[in-house]
Amino acid sequence: MSTEIDPGPRTVGESPESATGKWRRWRALRGHVADRPTLNVVYRIAVGVLGVAVLVVGILAIPYPGPGWLIVFAGLGILATEFAWAHRTLHWTHGRYRRVMDWYSAQGWLVKGLGAVLTLAVVLVTLWLLGTFGVVGDLIGVEWEPLRSPLFQ
Repeated sequence: MSTEIDPGPRTVGESPESATGKWRRWRALRGHVADRPTLNVVYRIAVGVLGVAVLVVGILAIPYPGPGWLIVFAGLGILATEFAWAHRTLHWTHGRYRRVMDWYSAQGWLVKGLGAVLTLAVVLVTLWLLGTFGVVGDLIGVEWEPLRSPLFQ
């Protein structure tokens, strides 16, 4: 039995040896970067900026239908490749997320319906604030003032 860790998912037709080889090459490249202090700092800053940008987009997307939490976990995953605090935060957040989703799944139609209504309300308020209803109203010839966003008057 092999003691080598499975490198993860592979593409169709890819042998385990080639996937392991890719991970070895990545680790060798990362080691090369780590051996050069200036390059290592630049690399860590780039990973930090990219990870924070993805994380912020995910956090903004959480209240909307779609992959908000997936984007948050992707951002934390990017940060976790270089920062121990992000690795701990990723595992802690994922555990909390699973518990909340398990609780929500066990709820009845009233709680689930309330969740759907609140999500719809967030989406509608956001569309109104961004002026979407005013633009659509203009397109179809409806000049109703409450459709206009208070932000873009």
